[in-house]
Amino acid sequence: MDNDRQRSGAEPVTEPATGQVPGPLRAAVVLIGLESLALLGAGVFAIVSTLVGDPTDLGLALLAALFAIGTAAGLGFGARQLLRLQSAARSPIVVVQLLALPVAYSLGFQAGRIGYGAPILVCALAVLFLLFTPPVRDALERELPR
Repeated sequence: MDNDRQRSGAEPVTEPATGQVPGPLRAAVVLIGLESLALLGAGVFAIVSTLVGDPTDLGLALLAALFAIGTAAGLGFGARQLLRLQSAARSPIVVVQLLALPVAYSLGFQAGRIGYGAPILVCALAVLFLLFTPPVRDALERELPR
């Protein structure tokens, strides 16, 4: 495919050296790590406030908290795999970022909590952008050695 690009007059695509993580991917991993920590904190806070407070539905409150903690663990694992240049990790991360967009919109605009919705929206859009920049695509879509 690179030879086709070179023959057509396009600039040659250079592959990163083995093990070299591009800067945009590192930035995306940092943002994903921050999301993971925020979800972990929200999940722990939800568990504590559920156990200390008087929830209307204990099971639903604990399920939501465990979902947040599970998503945090999944994001953390995905970020680790992205640092190892495992291309299969990109798809689940993209799905979570796409799911974060309506959550951010709902929090920020419908519920009037811009302070919660705006960071989620900006972070999700930034991660989506960074994961599809040319250096990241080249690093994750490289051919594996035979």
